[in-house]
Amino acid sequence: MRRAWIVTGLLVVFMLINNADKTVIAFGGVQIQRDLGISPEQFGVIQSGFFWLFAAGALIFGALSSRVSTRWLLAGLMLTWVLTMIPLLGTVGFGVLLTCRVVLGFAEGPAFALANHAVHSWFPAEKRALAGGVVSAGASVGTLLAAPVITWIIVTWTWHAAFYALIALGLVWTVAWLVLGRGGPDETVASAPTTVQQSVDAPYRVILKTGTVIGIALLMFCSYWSTALKVAWLPVYLTDGLHYSTITTGRLVMIPYGLAAVGAIAAGWASNRMLARGISRRVARGYLSTALVAGAGVCMAAFTVMQGGALQIITISLAFSLNTAAYGVALSAVADVVQSRKRGMILGGLGAVASVSGMVAPLLLGFCVGGAAGAAAGYGTGFLISGVLMVVGSVVAGFIIDPDRDIAHVRDQVAVSA
Repeated sequence: MRRAWIVTGLLVVFMLINNADKTVIAFGGVQIQRDLGISPEQFGVIQSGFFWLFAAGALIFGALSSRVSTRWLLAGLMLTWVLTMIPLLGTVGFGVLLTCRVVLGFAEGPAFALANHAVHSWFPAEKRALAGGVVSAGASVGTLLAAPVITWIIVTWTWHAAFYALIALGLVWTVAWLVLGRGGPDETVASAPTTVQQSVDAPYRVILKTGTVIGIALLMFCSYWSTALKVAWLPVYLTDGLHYSTITTGRLVMIPYGLAAVGAIAAGWASNRMLARGISRRVARGYLSTALVAGAGVCMAAFTVMQGGALQIITISLAFSLNTAAYGVALSAVADVVQSRKRGMILGGLGAVASVSGMVAPLLLGFCVGGAAGAAAGYGTGFLISGVLMVVGSVVAGFIIDPDRDIAHVRDQVAVSA
């Protein structure tokens, strides 16, 4: 377990860097639009471009995870991230910036799935949700720490300068991971460690038809819609839509990321406790994760009609944090159903589904803002549509996610095939 938590700590830092890489463009969004002379629609294209090959990367590296150790896959991803940031150290144009973001998106597409696959390989089922929640928290902590630092760098120097720190951090992590990191026993052993209820090695055609996998795919799509808007537009919205200063925006952005980090760990702990007390996986995994995403959607719709002030900031923070708290619990439901050798591919596929919302959400908001009579009206319309979508999607997902039912169904299908 000591080694398991060392690896978990490294994966937390991995996700920290991952999210910092994503959000640096958003923190410099106002400067970038001014320096490159681009419109809100073009900025939305740049942010959307990050997700154009996100699904391809998630699927390709997810498939490789059954053949190549996560030790080498994660190190290779980090080095690729570093290479995409090197051109941005100097003066660039719209085309170069877009290309770098597209390639970075391809390399970051599998990051969350592979990090969870790696941490799941170290923990039995009844303890996975907490470990997965800690890794999910790393993504939020990344921006929580990066927000004031990157904002200070951008204000003091320029948005180009922020990439120097990210490159150095990425290289240091790669060395540490190659020395200390590796996949757990579950990565190399066909069967999982002794758990409350083991999954079985079923064909993909059986796994993909389970309500849990389908429901989690829908939930990931809805949840990542909020995440994509948080990464791509939240700092710009606070500055351009609500008229906070750049420094104040950097501080305010820390609130949802801080809440998301705490929420991810708390949700994972709560899910584990429910299982320990005999509560069904449908409640401990399914209802808990869908309720968190639905709550985020309600808050997103609500803050569009609120007056500026502390209450609006709290509601904005919940809209962009409750959904993140659901990730670790939701993916633990998949790990309960899917055997370890196929888990990486399934998690990669879920990341690919989520990436679709990553492509659409920034574009939708960009065109809402660009096509409205005023920025405030455009942001209000875009966020209201997003909130309704998240609520409806998560409610539907809640009806079909049931890991206990699907574990039994998969076992029956394998037994019949045998």
